[in-house]
Amino acid sequence: MSQDRTALFGAREGNEGIVRCDACPVLCRIRPGRAGACSRYANRDGALVRTDPLVLMTRTREAGGETVPFLDAAEDWDGGIAPAPGTFVSSTFVTAIGAGTTYPDYKPAPFIVASAHAGVDTVTVVTEGIFSYCGLKVKIDTDRHLGPETAAVRVDGEPIGHVTTAEYGSQMLSLGGVRHLTGGSKKEGTVTCAAMLALCGKQPVEVSIDGGARLVLQAGQAPIVNGVPERRMRVGCGSAAIGIFAQQWHGHVDEVIVVDDHITGLLSEHQAGKCLGIPPSGIRLRGRRSTPGRYFQVAHPGTGWGGTDITDPLAVIERIDPKQAWPGLRLLLTSTTGEDHLYVELDETLRPVPARTPPAVLQTVERIGENCEQALTSILFMAGAGGSLRAGVTENPVRLTREVQNSLVRVTIGGAPCTLWPGGGITIMADVLRVPDGAFGAVPTPALVAPIEFTLRADLYARLGGHVGHAIPLERLLAEHGEAARHEAWMARNPWPAP
Repeated sequence: MSQDRTALFGAREGNEGIVRCDACPVLCRIRPGRAGACSRYANRDGALVRTDPLVLMTRTREAGGETVPFLDAAEDWDGGIAPAPGTFVSSTFVTAIGAGTTYPDYKPAPFIVASAHAGVDTVTVVTEGIFSYCGLKVKIDTDRHLGPETAAVRVDGEPIGHVTTAEYGSQMLSLGGVRHLTGGSKKEGTVTCAAMLALCGKQPVEVSIDGGARLVLQAGQAPIVNGVPERRMRVGCGSAAIGIFAQQWHGHVDEVIVVDDHITGLLSEHQAGKCLGIPPSGIRLRGRRSTPGRYFQVAHPGTGWGGTDITDPLAVIERIDPKQAWPGLRLLLTSTTGEDHLYVELDETLRPVPARTPPAVLQTVERIGENCEQALTSILFMAGAGGSLRAGVTENPVRLTREVQNSLVRVTIGGAPCTLWPGGGITIMADVLRVPDGAFGAVPTPALVAPIEFTLRADLYARLGGHVGHAIPLERLLAEHGEAARHEAWMARNPWPAP
């Protein structure tokens, strides 16, 4: 267990040593030697303590920064918001992991840390936010059909989200959100919260989609679709594949069909084929022709070739025109990942007959595979920073919101960079793979608990009406909490949170 937080987060009740924790709306009454419902706070000999240590991240030379010695922690501090100019430059970032919360909202953030960066006095305000308004955006690199758009995504039979708009080469899910956490049954909220916590913790979670597939999702790992791990993200749609590889096919085949659920390509009709002088083949495809060589709806969505329900690729051919086709015509059919391909030649009756794929043609199929990126699952945590977070920074929260929107305040999640959505409020999104392990927690309201840090110039913090009187210099924090803290190396691909 880490630092004693009784002064900020709790009160003793009665003579049994019970402590009431007010770090979240649950208000657990914790007996000595026991932990609260969230497992984040416990009662140690009548004192409320934080069970997880504060996490400090140190930038090293290997991470792209310079290691600079700190002032001796015992050196006198004059009580100002920042240390004297030129005394030290911070190489340690104080994350909000293990810091504690501001609930019931009006209290200043657990730590308001003054330091310097590149000669600029800065303040980092850290707190663990209790997010009822939060969710996950899941990007699944596959062209396979996972389920109809808007179909429910379930865990243990409970809806935790839905299928949303597919993106280029990826299927997308939207999970969590306040309606699943609080708007349904108690079980729905509990299951949703547990699934989100596991995914944010980079753990595998099995989900099912109504009318679709069963998936195992895990951040940074290949998605598992109906028990089969995905290997490749498609190189592009069928039309894009035609444009990329047309010249490499030229002279080796007479026609190419690239099967794709969205846009199936036909080489001889495609502009790329026209520019190369490839004559019409007489092959007509099913579906709706969009522009020359580009066809929509050649089949239904599925887990077969190119994200369709096709297992026999010749089924995409509607007919072969004898006025244009010829015996011996060489036809390659391939998926957008190159995992499936078929080489055929037309016989005397213009019937497609499978044949051995010539080495030069096989090389082009392998090239498609070479250009496919590894299929991964990406988990992005998305949340809105509301009143309790902002009140812990300043007594007039709208000022913080405006300066975040003006890009004068850097917002991070456990030190990880955040994407700030435009418009009102502070709506942010972060890749969980860029957040330290163990950063997320949960409370049984239900809601997720996530670290959030605001870094800005010290003079701006004072102008915002920030809780200046609660600021402490970094060296003092290290002296008081450094020994009990968990020290981690800064993640090299994360930019240093400088205002």
